[in-house]
Amino acid sequence: MKKIVFVCLGNICRSPMAEFVMKDLTKGFHIESRATSSWEKGNPIYPGTQGIFKKHGIPYDTTKCSMQISQADFEQFDVIIGMDINNVRDLMKMAPATARHKIFQFAETSVPDPWYTGDFDETYDLVLAGCKAWLQRLDQ
Repeated sequence: MKKIVFVCLGNICRSPMAEFVMKDLTKGFHIESRATSSWEKGNPIYPGTQGIFKKHGIPYDTTKCSMQISQADFEQFDVIIGMDINNVRDLMKMAPATARHKIFQFAETSVPDPWYTGDFDETYDLVLAGCKAWLQRLDQ
């Protein structure tokens, strides 16, 4: 079973949104999410993201807390997906050379951080479309 991790800056908005949207779309992969920073370590999923889950009937783990990506994660996961270009840049700096080939950007354009924009609906639309595209890509 392929192991996939979605990564954003804080692991409270975009990456957990992608994690639970993808889990809702498929049971065929092991899926988690992480942060590039330790800023939100231990904090729960942001209320705006939880609101999106409730609005769209997406099951999620209410005990999920922000975790920073670790060196072990770079080894454990088969696919490491940064939600924006800055996340990808940071992941490339953090990853050992042997894991850099596993790092990808979520979509052609960066997914805006709703913590800053306040637009969780826009982020959800982009995450849903991106997760569907990743499913097709991973099933090949």
